[in-house]
Amino acid sequence: MTQRHDHDLAPQALDHAHALPARFYVGAESAARDRRAVFAHGWQWLARVDQLAEAGDHVVAEIAGIPLLLVRGDDGVLRALHNVCRHRAGPLALCDGRGAKRLRCHYHGWTYALDGRLLSATEMDGARDFDIGSTRLPEAQVAEWRGLVFAALDPAMPFAELVAGVDARLGERPLDDYVFHRHYGYDIACDWKAYIDNYLEGYHVPHIHPELNRMLDYRDYVVETARWHSLQHSPLASDKQLYGDGEALYWFVWPNTLLNVLPDRMQANRVMPLAPGRCRVTFDYFYPPDTADLESRHASDHAFSDLVQRQDVEMCEIVQRGLESGSYVAGRLNPKRENGVHHFHELLREAYRTLR
Repeated sequence: MTQRHDHDLAPQALDHAHALPARFYVGAESAARDRRAVFAHGWQWLARVDQLAEAGDHVVAEIAGIPLLLVRGDDGVLRALHNVCRHRAGPLALCDGRGAKRLRCHYHGWTYALDGRLLSATEMDGARDFDIGSTRLPEAQVAEWRGLVFAALDPAMPFAELVAGVDARLGERPLDDYVFHRHYGYDIACDWKAYIDNYLEGYHVPHIHPELNRMLDYRDYVVETARWHSLQHSPLASDKQLYGDGEALYWFVWPNTLLNVLPDRMQANRVMPLAPGRCRVTFDYFYPPDTADLESRHASDHAFSDLVQRQDVEMCEIVQRGLESGSYVAGRLNPKRENGVHHFHELLREAYRTLR
């Protein structure tokens, strides 16, 4: 697939910027472009560290069409192995699990060590010049950060560069000690980028989120951008049963990880393309330990988040239909309120230019 040499992919200054044209949100060509230019070179949040605490604990995942198996080795090292047997492409694991001693292909029984080395190949004694010792599963790169596990096939940057500045802004918040509480997921009839576009600006908050608008201070709603991430933040005022006073911090980390940090709560989102015009967004909730007595507050948090999410889903699906209608011509971005969208679109343009 060759990119067109047109002005749509040229860098744009914020005060003159247009949104990406509709063709980047529609159809199989757009989905293939994103797989090759974005996801094959981006760090993906795939699991929680607590899911991979002990040797043999494993999580099945996928990046840009490559099946992966995150597994903790006997040596304590976390690896992201290709979940594709070197024999005839069978799976080493079909689901998440705990405490595996070996990785055994479900197709023909070839068996690997937890570090990816082939240990045995069923009934291969008659195969001349076949060397078990030279066979091992390929690996992706992996990083553990703030209780989350990320992996990348061929990253465009070191992981430390991806999150540079985030730890300093989080300050003393003990997020590493937070405990996983609950997981939600939403399947949405929109392109994954349309969902992230919506996430990246508070411009729409007064118009479709009346409850959230009462909780945030729109006048002091600020978006800051860095090389590979952006931060939206606002003073926060809610009843004590929900979040209380403090600050709302909403991070976008390239290309598809979202971190929502409020007082005594972190919510991590992953935005995953499913098919042209469809995506899935997952929500993992984390709270400080020993907060069982705050179960009613957690329930209020889930209900409020679900309300806001459903408002966003409705609008994102309507926007996707507009993008697919043939009517839309890329509009101007608001420099004050949509600098986060502009930042995301510039990263996309930069990635797409590599395919020329």
